[in-house]
Amino acid sequence: MRAKLALPPEISCLEAFFAINKIFGNLSGLKAEQIKRIGQIYRRRVPADRVVTQELARLLTEISREINRQIGILISRRGEIAYVIVGSHRDILIPDLTDFRSSSIRFKGLRLIHTHLNGEALSSDDLTDLALLRLDLVCALDVGQDGLPGFGHTAYLIPENPEGNFWSILEPVRPSEMSQDFSAFIQALESEFAGKQRTRKVDSTDRAILVRVETNPQSDSDVSMNELKDLCRTCGVEVFDCVIQHRHQADPRYVLGKGKLSDLVIHALQIGANLLIFDQELHPAQVRSITDFTQLKVIDRTQVILDIFARRAQSREGRIQVELAQLKYLLPRLVMKNTAMSRLTGGIGGRGPGETKLQINRRLVRDRIHHLEQDLRAVGKARDQRRVKRGKTGLPVVSIVGYTNAGKSTLLNTMTKSVVLTEDRLFATLDPKSARLRFPQDTEVVITDTVGFIRDLPPDLFTAFRATLDELQEADVLLHVIDVSNPNFENHIRAVETILEELDLNHKPQIRVFNKEDRFPDKAVLENLCRRFDAVAISAMNTKTLAALMEKLESTVRRSMPSGYGKQEPFATGKYTADAEP
Repeated sequence: MRAKLALPPEISCLEAFFAINKIFGNLSGLKAEQIKRIGQIYRRRVPADRVVTQELARLLTEISREINRQIGILISRRGEIAYVIVGSHRDILIPDLTDFRSSSIRFKGLRLIHTHLNGEALSSDDLTDLALLRLDLVCALDVGQDGLPGFGHTAYLIPENPEGNFWSILEPVRPSEMSQDFSAFIQALESEFAGKQRTRKVDSTDRAILVRVETNPQSDSDVSMNELKDLCRTCGVEVFDCVIQHRHQADPRYVLGKGKLSDLVIHALQIGANLLIFDQELHPAQVRSITDFTQLKVIDRTQVILDIFARRAQSREGRIQVELAQLKYLLPRLVMKNTAMSRLTGGIGGRGPGETKLQINRRLVRDRIHHLEQDLRAVGKARDQRRVKRGKTGLPVVSIVGYTNAGKSTLLNTMTKSVVLTEDRLFATLDPKSARLRFPQDTEVVITDTVGFIRDLPPDLFTAFRATLDELQEADVLLHVIDVSNPNFENHIRAVETILEELDLNHKPQIRVFNKEDRFPDKAVLENLCRRFDAVAISAMNTKTLAALMEKLESTVRRSMPSGYGKQEPFATGKYTADAEP
Protein backbone atom coordinates (compact mmCIF):
# COMPACT_ATOMS: atom_id res chain seq x y z
CA MET A 1 0.00 0.00 0.00
CA ARG A 2 1.17 3.52 -0.75
CA ALA A 3 2.05 5.48 2.38
CA LYS A 4 -0.34 8.27 3.42
CA LEU A 5 1.15 11.74 3.65
CA ALA A 6 0.37 14.21 6.44
CA LEU A 7 -0.65 17.33 4.46
CA PRO A 8 -1.51 20.84 5.75
CA PRO A 9 -5.27 21.56 5.79
CA GLU A 10 -4.94 24.50 3.37
CA ILE A 11 -3.88 22.18 0.48
CA SER A 12 -6.73 21.41 -1.91
CA CYS A 13 -7.98 17.88 -2.49
CA LEU A 14 -6.56 17.85 -6.03
CA GLU A 15 -3.15 19.02 -4.80
CA ALA A 16 -3.26 16.36 -2.08
CA PHE A 17 -4.12 13.72 -4.67
CA PHE A 18 -1.09 14.58 -6.82
CA ALA A 19 1.17 14.83 -3.76
CA ILE A 20 0.34 11.20 -2.97
CA ASN A 21 0.04 9.92 -6.55
CA LYS A 22 3.13 11.28 -8.24
CA ILE A 23 3.33 11.24 -12.02
CA PHE A 24 6.79 10.07 -13.09
CA GLY A 25 8.63 11.08 -16.23
CA ASN A 26 8.58 14.09 -18.53
CA LEU A 27 5.67 16.49 -17.94
CA SER A 28 7.21 19.55 -19.57
CA GLY A 29 5.03 21.16 -22.21
CA LEU A 30 1.84 19.45 -21.05
CA LYS A 31 -1.29 21.44 -20.24
CA ALA A 32 -2.70 21.46 -16.73
CA GLU A 33 -5.82 19.67 -17.92
CA GLN A 34 -3.70 16.92 -19.53
CA ILE A 35 -1.64 16.47 -16.36
CA LYS A 36 -4.85 16.27 -14.32
CA ARG A 37 -6.27 13.61 -16.64
CA ILE A 38 -3.04 11.58 -16.47
CA GLY A 39 -3.05 11.78 -12.68
CA GLN A 40 -6.58 10.44 -12.53
CA ILE A 41 -5.32 7.14 -13.98
CA TYR A 42 -4.34 6.28 -10.39
CA ARG A 43 -8.08 6.00 -9.58
CA ARG A 44 -8.54 3.07 -11.96
CA ARG A 45 -8.51 -0.54 -10.82
CA VAL A 46 -7.91 -3.76 -12.74
CA PRO A 47 -9.59 -7.06 -11.74
CA ALA A 48 -7.12 -9.60 -10.37
CA ASP A 49 -7.83 -12.01 -13.21
CA ARG A 50 -7.20 -9.49 -16.02
CA VAL A 51 -3.89 -8.24 -17.46
CA VAL A 52 -5.56 -4.96 -18.44
CA THR A 53 -9.15 -3.95 -19.14
CA GLN A 54 -10.43 -2.62 -22.46
CA GLU A 55 -11.48 0.65 -20.77
CA LEU A 56 -8.07 1.27 -19.18
CA ALA A 57 -6.29 0.38 -22.42
CA ARG A 58 -8.45 2.87 -24.32
CA LEU A 59 -7.79 5.62 -21.76
CA LEU A 60 -4.02 5.07 -22.08
CA THR A 61 -4.02 5.10 -25.88
CA GLU A 62 -6.27 8.17 -26.09
CA ILE A 63 -4.07 10.21 -23.76
CA SER A 64 -0.93 8.91 -25.46
CA ARG A 65 -2.16 10.00 -28.91
CA GLU A 66 -3.29 13.37 -27.55
CA ILE A 67 0.08 14.27 -26.01
CA ASN A 68 2.06 12.31 -28.65
CA ARG A 69 4.11 10.57 -25.93
CA GLN A 70 4.22 7.06 -24.57
CA ILE A 71 2.24 6.45 -21.39
CA GLY A 72 3.11 3.62 -19.03
CA ILE A 73 1.57 2.19 -15.87
CA LEU A 74 2.82 -0.38 -13.37
CA ILE A 75 -0.03 -2.44 -11.91
CA SER A 76 0.26 -4.40 -8.67
CA ARG A 77 -1.22 -7.88 -8.28
CA ARG A 78 -4.09 -6.35 -6.34
CA GLY A 79 -5.02 -4.45 -9.48
CA GLU A 80 -3.94 -1.05 -8.13
CA ILE A 81 -2.04 1.44 -10.29
CA ALA A 82 1.27 1.77 -8.44
CA TYR A 83 3.12 4.06 -10.90
CA VAL A 84 2.05 6.29 -13.78
CA ILE A 85 4.86 7.25 -16.18
CA VAL A 86 5.00 9.75 -19.04
CA GLY A 87 7.75 9.11 -21.57
CA SER A 88 8.86 10.53 -24.89
CA HIS A 89 7.57 9.68 -28.37
CA ARG A 90 10.01 6.72 -28.51
CA ASP A 91 10.28 5.31 -24.98
CA ILE A 92 9.55 5.59 -21.27
CA LEU A 93 11.91 5.62 -18.29
CA ILE A 94 10.96 3.32 -15.39
CA PRO A 95 11.46 4.99 -11.97
CA ASP A 96 13.38 3.43 -9.09
CA LEU A 97 11.43 0.43 -7.78
CA THR A 98 13.82 -0.45 -4.94
CA ASP A 99 11.18 -0.07 -2.22
CA PHE A 100 8.62 -2.29 -3.96
CA ARG A 101 8.92 -5.99 -3.00
CA SER A 102 12.68 -6.31 -3.36
CA SER A 103 14.02 -9.84 -3.75
CA SER A 104 16.68 -11.29 -6.03
CA ILE A 105 14.85 -14.60 -6.58
CA ARG A 106 11.21 -13.44 -6.86
CA PHE A 107 9.22 -11.40 -9.32
CA LYS A 108 8.66 -7.75 -8.49
CA GLY A 109 4.87 -8.15 -8.29
CA LEU A 110 4.31 -5.44 -10.93
CA ARG A 111 3.32 -5.67 -14.57
CA LEU A 112 4.14 -2.95 -17.08
CA ILE A 113 1.47 -1.78 -19.53
CA HIS A 114 2.56 1.00 -21.90
CA THR A 115 1.81 2.44 -25.30
CA HIS A 116 3.68 2.35 -28.62
CA LEU A 117 2.84 5.16 -31.02
CA ASN A 118 4.25 3.68 -34.23
CA GLY A 119 2.70 0.22 -34.12
CA GLU A 120 6.00 -1.49 -33.32
CA ALA A 121 6.29 -4.74 -31.37
CA LEU A 122 8.17 -5.15 -28.08
CA SER A 123 11.52 -3.37 -28.18
CA SER A 124 14.83 -4.51 -26.71
CA ASP A 125 14.33 -1.90 -23.97
CA ASP A 126 10.99 -3.52 -23.08
CA LEU A 127 12.59 -6.95 -22.73
CA THR A 128 15.54 -5.50 -20.78
CA ASP A 129 13.13 -3.83 -18.32
CA LEU A 130 11.22 -7.11 -18.01
CA ALA A 131 14.44 -8.92 -17.09
CA LEU A 132 16.31 -6.42 -14.95
CA LEU A 133 13.27 -5.31 -12.97
CA ARG A 134 11.91 -8.88 -12.72
CA LEU A 135 8.44 -7.71 -13.77
CA ASP A 136 5.51 -10.11 -13.86
CA LEU A 137 5.10 -9.32 -17.54
CA VAL A 138 5.31 -6.42 -20.00
CA CYS A 139 2.62 -5.48 -22.51
CA ALA A 140 2.96 -2.85 -25.27
CA LEU A 141 -0.31 -1.45 -26.71
CA ASP A 142 -0.46 -0.17 -30.29
CA VAL A 143 -1.96 3.32 -30.52
CA GLY A 144 -4.12 3.89 -33.59
CA GLN A 145 -4.29 7.23 -35.40
CA ASP A 146 -7.75 7.72 -33.91
CA GLY A 147 -6.40 7.03 -30.39
CA LEU A 148 -8.04 3.62 -30.11
CA PRO A 149 -6.01 0.61 -28.85
CA GLY A 150 -4.70 -1.86 -31.40
CA PHE A 151 -2.88 -5.11 -30.66
CA GLY A 152 -1.18 -5.83 -27.35
CA HIS A 153 2.30 -7.38 -27.49
CA THR A 154 3.05 -9.38 -24.32
CA ALA A 155 6.15 -11.13 -22.93
CA TYR A 156 7.11 -12.78 -19.65
CA LEU A 157 10.18 -14.50 -18.17
CA ILE A 158 10.43 -18.29 -18.25
CA PRO A 159 12.36 -20.76 -16.06
CA GLU A 160 15.69 -22.34 -16.98
CA ASN A 161 15.37 -24.44 -20.13
CA PRO A 162 17.63 -26.47 -22.48
CA GLU A 163 17.22 -23.91 -25.28
CA GLY A 164 18.63 -21.18 -23.05
CA ASN A 165 15.70 -18.83 -23.68
CA PHE A 166 15.00 -16.10 -21.14
CA TRP A 167 11.47 -15.05 -22.05
CA SER A 168 8.36 -16.05 -23.98
CA ILE A 169 6.65 -13.61 -26.39
CA LEU A 170 2.96 -14.23 -26.99
CA GLU A 171 1.03 -13.73 -30.21
CA PRO A 172 -0.36 -10.17 -30.45
CA VAL A 173 -4.02 -9.87 -29.41
CA ARG A 174 -6.40 -6.99 -28.75
CA PRO A 175 -6.98 -6.00 -25.09
CA SER A 176 -10.57 -7.22 -25.25
CA GLU A 177 -9.26 -10.68 -26.25
CA MET A 178 -6.82 -11.00 -23.34
CA SER A 179 -8.93 -13.63 -21.62
CA GLN A 180 -6.19 -15.43 -19.71
CA ASP A 181 -6.67 -15.46 -15.92
CA PHE A 182 -3.70 -13.34 -14.89
CA SER A 183 -3.84 -14.24 -11.19
CA ALA A 184 -3.75 -17.98 -11.89
CA PHE A 185 -1.12 -17.49 -14.60
CA ILE A 186 1.36 -15.61 -12.41
CA GLN A 187 0.92 -18.05 -9.51
CA ALA A 188 1.61 -20.98 -11.84
CA LEU A 189 4.65 -19.21 -13.33
CA GLU A 190 6.17 -18.47 -9.92
CA SER A 191 5.50 -22.06 -8.85
CA GLU A 192 7.30 -23.29 -11.97
CA PHE A 193 10.29 -21.08 -11.16
CA ALA A 194 10.30 -22.31 -7.57
CA GLY A 195 10.04 -25.92 -8.71
CA LYS A 196 13.07 -25.53 -10.99
CA GLN A 197 15.03 -23.92 -8.17
CA ARG A 198 14.11 -26.67 -5.69
CA THR A 199 15.71 -29.27 -7.96
CA ARG A 200 19.03 -27.77 -6.82
CA LYS A 201 19.02 -29.12 -3.28
CA VAL A 202 21.27 -26.81 -1.28
CA ASP A 203 21.49 -25.89 2.38
CA SER A 204 23.56 -22.74 1.88
CA THR A 205 21.86 -19.34 2.00
CA ASP A 206 24.48 -17.99 -0.43
CA ARG A 207 23.93 -19.30 -3.96
CA ALA A 208 26.45 -17.83 -6.33
CA ILE A 209 27.31 -17.37 -9.97
CA LEU A 210 31.06 -16.98 -10.44
CA VAL A 211 32.11 -14.36 -12.98
CA ARG A 212 35.45 -13.66 -14.63
CA VAL A 213 36.38 -11.18 -17.34
CA GLU A 214 39.44 -12.40 -19.22
CA THR A 215 41.47 -9.85 -21.18
CA ASN A 216 44.52 -12.07 -21.72
CA PRO A 217 43.94 -14.78 -24.36
CA GLN A 218 46.95 -16.74 -23.05
CA SER A 219 45.63 -16.92 -19.49
CA ASP A 220 44.21 -20.19 -18.16
CA SER A 221 40.82 -18.91 -16.98
CA ASP A 222 39.51 -22.35 -16.01
CA VAL A 223 42.30 -22.87 -13.47
CA SER A 224 41.53 -19.53 -11.83
CA MET A 225 37.80 -20.27 -11.71
CA ASN A 226 38.40 -23.72 -10.20
CA GLU A 227 40.44 -22.11 -7.45
CA LEU A 228 37.63 -19.61 -6.82
CA LYS A 229 35.22 -22.55 -6.60
CA ASP A 230 37.41 -24.11 -3.90
CA LEU A 231 37.48 -20.79 -2.03
CA CYS A 232 33.67 -20.62 -2.20
CA ARG A 233 33.36 -24.20 -0.96
CA THR A 234 35.61 -23.35 1.97
CA CYS A 235 33.42 -20.43 3.06
CA GLY A 236 30.14 -22.31 2.60
CA VAL A 237 28.91 -20.75 -0.66
CA GLU A 238 27.06 -23.00 -3.12
CA VAL A 239 28.25 -22.37 -6.68
CA PHE A 240 25.42 -22.65 -9.22
CA ASP A 241 27.24 -21.59 -12.37
CA CYS A 242 30.45 -20.06 -13.78
CA VAL A 243 30.60 -17.39 -16.48
CA ILE A 244 33.75 -16.28 -18.32
CA GLN A 245 33.62 -13.38 -20.77
CA HIS A 246 36.58 -12.65 -23.05
CA ARG A 247 37.06 -8.95 -23.80
CA HIS A 248 39.82 -6.68 -25.08
CA GLN A 249 39.47 -4.75 -21.83
CA ALA A 250 37.14 -4.83 -18.85
CA ASP A 251 34.25 -2.39 -18.83
CA PRO A 252 35.29 0.44 -16.46
CA ARG A 253 31.83 0.61 -14.90
CA TYR A 254 30.31 -2.88 -15.06
CA VAL A 255 33.45 -5.04 -15.72
CA LEU A 256 31.25 -7.25 -17.93
CA GLY A 257 29.49 -5.95 -21.00
CA LYS A 258 26.09 -4.48 -20.16
CA GLY A 259 24.28 -7.04 -22.34
CA LYS A 260 26.08 -9.95 -20.68
CA LEU A 261 25.24 -8.51 -17.27
CA SER A 262 21.56 -8.33 -18.25
CA ASP A 263 21.65 -12.00 -19.23
CA LEU A 264 23.25 -12.81 -15.88
CA VAL A 265 20.37 -11.18 -14.00
CA ILE A 266 17.81 -13.30 -15.84
CA HIS A 267 19.89 -16.45 -15.42
CA ALA A 268 20.23 -15.76 -11.68
CA LEU A 269 16.43 -15.47 -11.39
CA GLN A 270 15.95 -18.68 -13.36
CA ILE A 271 18.27 -20.80 -11.22
CA GLY A 272 17.68 -19.08 -7.86
CA ALA A 273 21.12 -17.50 -7.44
CA ASN A 274 21.36 -14.48 -5.15
CA LEU A 275 25.07 -13.65 -5.31
CA LEU A 276 27.62 -12.66 -7.97
CA ILE A 277 31.28 -13.36 -7.14
CA PHE A 278 33.90 -11.81 -9.41
CA ASP A 279 37.28 -13.49 -9.84
CA GLN A 280 39.08 -10.15 -9.65
CA GLU A 281 39.18 -7.26 -7.24
CA LEU A 282 36.42 -4.74 -7.93
CA HIS A 283 36.71 -1.00 -7.38
CA PRO A 284 34.13 0.48 -4.99
CA ALA A 285 32.40 2.31 -7.86
CA GLN A 286 32.13 -0.94 -9.84
CA VAL A 287 30.52 -2.74 -6.88
CA ARG A 288 27.94 0.04 -6.57
CA SER A 289 27.22 0.14 -10.31
CA ILE A 290 26.83 -3.64 -10.66
CA THR A 291 24.70 -3.88 -7.50
CA ASP A 292 22.40 -1.07 -8.63
CA PHE A 293 22.08 -2.62 -12.10
CA THR A 294 21.45 -6.21 -11.02
CA GLN A 295 19.87 -5.81 -7.55
CA LEU A 296 22.04 -8.78 -6.52
CA LYS A 297 24.66 -8.98 -3.82
CA VAL A 298 28.08 -8.48 -5.44
CA ILE A 299 31.43 -9.45 -3.91
CA ASP A 300 34.89 -10.15 -5.28
CA ARG A 301 37.64 -12.69 -4.72
CA THR A 302 39.27 -10.60 -1.99
CA GLN A 303 36.08 -10.60 0.09
CA VAL A 304 35.82 -14.38 -0.20
CA ILE A 305 39.38 -14.79 1.11
CA LEU A 306 38.72 -12.30 3.92
CA ASP A 307 35.60 -14.24 4.91
CA ILE A 308 37.59 -17.49 5.06
CA PHE A 309 40.25 -15.85 7.22
CA ALA A 310 37.58 -14.43 9.51
CA ARG A 311 36.11 -17.93 9.99
CA ARG A 312 39.48 -19.61 10.54
CA ALA A 313 41.40 -17.18 12.74
CA GLN A 314 41.64 -18.56 16.28
CA SER A 315 44.41 -16.66 18.06
CA ARG A 316 44.05 -13.07 19.23
CA GLU A 317 46.72 -11.99 16.79
CA GLY A 318 44.98 -13.74 13.91
CA ARG A 319 41.62 -12.15 14.71
CA ILE A 320 43.22 -8.70 14.94
CA GLN A 321 44.96 -9.18 11.61
CA VAL A 322 41.77 -10.33 9.86
CA GLU A 323 39.62 -7.52 11.27
CA LEU A 324 42.28 -4.99 10.29
CA ALA A 325 42.36 -6.29 6.71
CA GLN A 326 38.54 -6.29 6.53
CA LEU A 327 38.27 -2.69 7.74
CA LYS A 328 40.95 -1.46 5.35
CA TYR A 329 39.06 -3.14 2.53
CA LEU A 330 35.72 -1.74 3.73
CA LEU A 331 36.79 1.89 4.27
CA PRO A 332 36.80 3.08 0.63
CA ARG A 333 33.60 1.11 -0.01
CA LEU A 334 31.48 2.81 2.64
CA VAL A 335 28.56 4.46 0.87
CA MET A 336 25.12 5.63 1.86
CA LYS A 337 22.08 6.06 -0.34
CA ASN A 338 19.30 8.62 -0.46
CA THR A 339 18.46 9.94 3.02
CA ALA A 340 21.53 8.39 4.62
CA MET A 341 23.42 11.65 4.04
CA SER A 342 20.99 13.53 6.30
CA ARG A 343 21.98 14.77 9.76
CA LEU A 344 21.96 12.31 12.60
CA THR A 345 20.03 14.41 15.09
CA GLY A 346 17.42 17.13 15.13
CA GLY A 347 16.46 19.95 17.48
CA ILE A 348 18.89 21.82 19.70
CA GLY A 349 22.47 20.76 19.01
CA GLY A 350 21.49 19.00 15.82
CA ARG A 351 21.60 21.95 13.44
CA GLY A 352 24.54 23.39 11.58
CA PRO A 353 27.11 21.58 9.42
CA GLY A 354 27.78 18.62 11.74
CA GLU A 355 28.80 15.19 10.50
CA THR A 356 26.83 13.01 8.14
CA LYS A 357 26.21 9.34 8.90
CA LEU A 358 28.72 8.45 6.21
CA GLN A 359 31.39 10.70 7.73
CA ILE A 360 30.77 9.26 11.19
CA ASN A 361 31.00 5.70 9.88
CA ARG A 362 34.26 6.46 8.15
CA ARG A 363 35.67 8.14 11.26
CA LEU A 364 34.67 5.16 13.42
CA VAL A 365 36.34 2.76 10.97
CA ARG A 366 39.56 4.86 10.95
CA ASP A 367 39.56 4.96 14.76
CA ARG A 368 39.09 1.20 14.90
CA ILE A 369 41.92 0.65 12.40
CA HIS A 370 44.22 2.84 14.51
CA HIS A 371 43.28 0.88 17.65
CA LEU A 372 43.85 -2.49 15.95
CA GLU A 373 47.24 -1.38 14.62
CA GLN A 374 48.27 -0.49 18.18
CA ASP A 375 47.09 -3.90 19.42
CA LEU A 376 48.95 -5.61 16.60
CA ARG A 377 52.17 -3.81 17.49
CA ALA A 378 51.77 -4.92 21.11
CA VAL A 379 51.17 -8.52 20.04
CA GLY A 380 54.16 -8.24 17.71
CA LYS A 381 56.39 -7.22 20.63
CA ALA A 382 55.25 -10.26 22.60
CA ARG A 383 56.01 -12.45 19.57
CA ASP A 384 59.47 -10.88 19.30
CA GLN A 385 60.12 -11.70 22.97
CA ARG A 386 59.09 -15.32 22.44
CA ARG A 387 61.31 -15.43 19.36
CA VAL A 388 64.31 -14.13 21.32
CA LYS A 389 63.63 -16.62 24.10
CA ARG A 390 63.46 -19.44 21.59
CA GLY A 391 66.67 -18.23 19.99
CA LYS A 392 68.51 -18.59 23.31
CA THR A 393 67.84 -22.31 23.26
CA GLY A 394 70.21 -22.54 20.30
CA LEU A 395 67.76 -24.51 18.16
CA PRO A 396 67.62 -24.13 14.36
CA VAL A 397 64.21 -23.16 12.93
CA VAL A 398 62.65 -24.89 9.94
CA SER A 399 59.58 -23.11 8.50
CA ILE A 400 57.09 -24.98 6.33
CA VAL A 401 55.81 -22.80 3.49
CA GLY A 402 53.71 -23.49 0.44
CA TYR A 403 50.50 -22.90 -1.44
CA THR A 404 47.30 -23.24 0.53
CA ASN A 405 46.02 -26.82 0.89
CA ALA A 406 49.34 -28.30 -0.21
CA GLY A 407 49.53 -30.48 2.94
CA LYS A 408 51.77 -28.38 5.23
CA SER A 409 49.87 -29.05 8.45
CA THR A 410 49.58 -32.76 7.64
CA LEU A 411 53.36 -32.92 7.18
CA LEU A 412 53.93 -31.13 10.50
CA ASN A 413 51.64 -33.61 12.27
CA THR A 414 53.36 -36.63 10.71
CA MET A 415 56.90 -35.41 11.39
CA THR A 416 56.32 -34.20 14.95
CA LYS A 417 53.30 -36.25 16.13
CA SER A 418 51.35 -33.02 16.61
CA VAL A 419 47.58 -32.63 16.37
CA VAL A 420 47.24 -29.48 14.26
CA LEU A 421 43.85 -29.19 12.52
CA THR A 422 43.97 -30.54 8.97
CA GLU A 423 41.20 -30.34 6.37
CA ASP A 424 40.96 -30.71 2.60
CA ARG A 425 40.05 -27.03 2.33
CA LEU A 426 41.89 -23.84 1.53
CA PHE A 427 43.38 -21.91 4.46
CA ALA A 428 42.63 -24.54 7.11
CA THR A 429 45.61 -23.11 9.06
CA LEU A 430 45.96 -19.39 9.78
CA ASP A 431 47.79 -19.27 13.10
CA PRO A 432 51.45 -20.41 13.17
CA LYS A 433 52.09 -23.70 14.98
CA SER A 434 55.48 -24.93 16.20
CA ALA A 435 56.87 -28.28 17.37
CA ARG A 436 60.31 -29.76 18.17
CA LEU A 437 61.92 -32.48 16.12
CA ARG A 438 65.10 -34.48 16.84
CA PHE A 439 66.95 -36.13 13.98
CA PRO A 440 68.74 -39.50 14.18
CA GLN A 441 72.16 -37.77 14.32
CA ASP A 442 71.21 -35.85 17.45
CA THR A 443 70.30 -32.51 15.84
CA GLU A 444 67.19 -30.91 17.29
CA VAL A 445 65.16 -28.28 15.46
CA VAL A 446 61.93 -26.30 15.82
CA ILE A 447 59.52 -26.77 12.92
CA THR A 448 56.94 -24.04 12.30
CA ASP A 449 53.82 -24.26 10.16
CA THR A 450 52.66 -20.99 8.54
CA VAL A 451 49.61 -19.64 6.74
CA GLY A 452 49.29 -20.90 3.18
CA PHE A 453 50.02 -18.65 0.23
CA ILE A 454 47.77 -17.98 -2.75
CA ARG A 455 48.19 -16.17 -6.04
CA ASP A 456 47.31 -12.47 -6.07
CA LEU A 457 47.14 -12.31 -2.28
CA PRO A 458 45.07 -9.19 -1.46
CA PRO A 459 47.42 -6.31 -0.53
CA ASP A 460 45.55 -5.43 2.68
CA LEU A 461 45.66 -9.05 3.80
CA PHE A 462 49.34 -9.30 2.96
CA THR A 463 50.03 -6.16 5.00
CA ALA A 464 47.93 -7.29 7.97
CA PHE A 465 49.65 -10.70 8.10
CA ARG A 466 53.10 -9.18 7.67
CA ALA A 467 53.83 -9.69 11.38
CA THR A 468 53.03 -13.40 11.07
CA LEU A 469 54.98 -13.76 7.85
CA ASP A 470 57.93 -11.98 9.44
CA GLU A 471 58.25 -15.11 11.58
CA LEU A 472 59.82 -16.62 8.49
CA GLN A 473 62.73 -14.17 8.81
CA GLU A 474 64.02 -16.23 11.74
CA ALA A 475 63.90 -19.47 9.76
CA ASP A 476 67.21 -21.17 9.00
CA VAL A 477 65.67 -23.49 6.38
CA LEU A 478 62.44 -23.24 4.37
CA LEU A 479 60.55 -26.43 3.61
CA HIS A 480 58.53 -25.64 0.48
CA VAL A 481 55.62 -28.13 0.28
CA ILE A 482 54.03 -28.55 -3.18
CA ASP A 483 50.91 -30.52 -4.10
CA VAL A 484 52.37 -32.35 -7.10
CA SER A 485 49.01 -33.97 -7.85
CA ASN A 486 47.57 -30.56 -8.73
CA PRO A 487 47.86 -29.98 -12.51
CA ASN A 488 48.65 -26.34 -11.81
CA PHE A 489 51.50 -27.03 -9.35
CA GLU A 490 54.10 -25.12 -11.41
CA ASN A 491 52.06 -21.92 -11.13
CA HIS A 492 51.75 -22.58 -7.40
CA ILE A 493 55.53 -22.81 -7.13
CA ARG A 494 55.93 -19.49 -8.92
CA ALA A 495 53.27 -17.82 -6.73
CA VAL A 496 54.97 -18.98 -3.51
CA GLU A 497 58.44 -17.99 -4.67
CA THR A 498 57.16 -14.56 -5.71
CA ILE A 499 55.84 -13.96 -2.19
CA LEU A 500 59.09 -15.23 -0.67
CA GLU A 501 60.96 -12.77 -2.87
CA GLU A 502 58.70 -9.92 -1.73
CA LEU A 503 59.50 -10.90 1.87
CA ASP A 504 63.24 -11.00 0.99
CA LEU A 505 63.43 -14.69 1.91
CA ASN A 506 64.59 -16.11 -1.41
CA HIS A 507 68.21 -16.24 -0.19
CA LYS A 508 67.45 -18.77 2.57
CA PRO A 509 68.18 -22.49 2.08
CA GLN A 510 65.08 -24.13 0.63
CA ILE A 511 63.98 -27.72 0.14
CA ARG A 512 61.21 -28.46 -2.30
CA VAL A 513 58.87 -31.26 -1.24
CA PHE A 514 56.49 -32.87 -3.73
CA ASN A 515 53.60 -33.98 -1.54
CA LYS A 516 50.74 -36.39 -2.38
CA GLU A 517 52.93 -38.68 -4.47
CA ASP A 518 50.34 -41.41 -3.91
CA ARG A 519 47.90 -39.42 -6.07
CA PHE A 520 50.34 -38.97 -8.93
CA PRO A 521 49.52 -41.47 -11.71
CA ASP A 522 52.95 -41.96 -13.37
CA LYS A 523 55.91 -42.72 -11.09
CA ALA A 524 58.46 -42.35 -13.91
CA VAL A 525 57.21 -38.86 -14.72
CA LEU A 526 57.30 -38.02 -11.02
CA GLU A 527 60.97 -39.05 -10.82
CA ASN A 528 61.77 -36.78 -13.76
CA LEU A 529 59.93 -33.91 -12.08
CA CYS A 530 61.91 -34.47 -8.87
CA ARG A 531 65.17 -34.22 -10.82
CA ARG A 532 63.97 -31.17 -12.75
CA PHE A 533 62.85 -29.23 -9.65
CA ASP A 534 65.41 -30.74 -7.24
CA ALA A 535 62.57 -31.97 -5.06
CA VAL A 536 61.85 -34.89 -2.73
CA ALA A 537 58.61 -36.83 -3.33
CA ILE A 538 56.61 -37.87 -0.26
CA SER A 539 53.13 -38.59 1.00
CA ALA A 540 52.66 -36.48 4.13
CA MET A 541 50.22 -39.03 5.55
CA ASN A 542 52.70 -41.91 5.27
CA THR A 543 55.68 -41.86 7.65
CA LYS A 544 57.52 -44.50 5.58
CA THR A 545 57.90 -42.04 2.67
CA LEU A 546 59.71 -39.41 4.78
CA ALA A 547 63.14 -41.05 5.13
CA ALA A 548 64.76 -39.29 2.14
CA LEU A 549 63.25 -35.97 3.20
CA MET A 550 64.50 -36.29 6.78
CA GLU A 551 67.99 -37.11 5.58
CA LYS A 552 68.09 -34.13 3.22
CA LEU A 553 66.55 -31.81 5.82
CA GLU A 554 69.07 -32.79 8.48
CA SER A 555 72.04 -32.32 6.17
CA THR A 556 70.70 -28.92 5.04
CA VAL A 557 70.21 -27.80 8.64
CA ARG A 558 73.74 -28.88 9.55
CA ARG A 559 75.24 -27.00 6.59
CA SER A 560 73.34 -23.84 7.48
CA MET A 561 74.37 -23.80 11.15
CA PRO A 562 77.73 -23.45 12.96
CA SER A 563 79.58 -26.62 13.89
CA GLY A 564 77.99 -28.46 16.82
CA TYR A 565 74.91 -26.25 16.77
CA GLY A 566 71.79 -28.02 18.08
CA LYS A 567 73.79 -31.05 19.38
CA GLN A 568 71.85 -33.05 21.94
CA GLU A 569 72.16 -36.38 23.70
CA PRO A 570 72.44 -39.32 21.27
CA PHE A 571 69.39 -41.19 20.04
CA ALA A 572 69.09 -44.52 18.33
CA THR A 573 70.42 -44.46 14.79
CA GLY A 574 67.85 -44.34 11.99
CA LYS A 575 65.01 -42.93 14.14
CA TYR A 576 63.79 -39.45 14.97
CA THR A 577 61.59 -38.21 17.81
CA ALA A 578 59.28 -35.28 18.20
CA ASP A 579 57.76 -33.15 20.95
CA ALA A 580 55.01 -30.61 20.30
CA GLU A 581 56.01 -27.19 21.52
CA PRO A 582 53.43 -25.42 23.69
